[in-house]
Amino acid sequence: MKCPFCGQLESKVVDSRPAEEGASIRRRRECLECHKRFTTYETVESLPLVVIKKDGSRQSFDRTKLFNGMMRACEKRPVSFDTLERIADEIEQELQNSLERETSTEHIGELVMERLKDVDEVAYVRFASVYRQFKDLNTFMAELNKLLKGK
Repeated sequence: MKCPFCGQLESKVVDSRPAEEGASIRRRRECLECHKRFTTYETVESLPLVVIKKDGSRQSFDRTKLFNGMMRACEKRPVSFDTLERIADEIEQELQNSLERETSTEHIGELVMERLKDVDEVAYVRFASVYRQFKDLNTFMAELNKLLKGK
């Protein structure tokens, strides 16, 4: 770390502690040349995740949109708020952990449906009906039959 006083590149860490509720590390350093002390903060660098929509446009990933879509599918269903929070966290973490910086809405939709299927089948069908844009009763029944065969 470069000393802000003399420009020396070598310093030693005198004290280190969590800051901002564990989101960063505060370090007190001492320059090995001029012996002055200074503070640095270390944070995790997160790269923005871009979502490619069906029309080809791109926008930043928005966890709130993901959560709201699941909330609508689970309306009047016995699915807890905490469960939906956990699912949203899992999906966001999976997307962040992938090496890809861009993902499609189709991929995100599949991740949501995969998890909703295990939590509440009605919520799964509701989400799938909007996500897959069922055009008629036959496509809706085909999805229900797939769900029943999975049991």
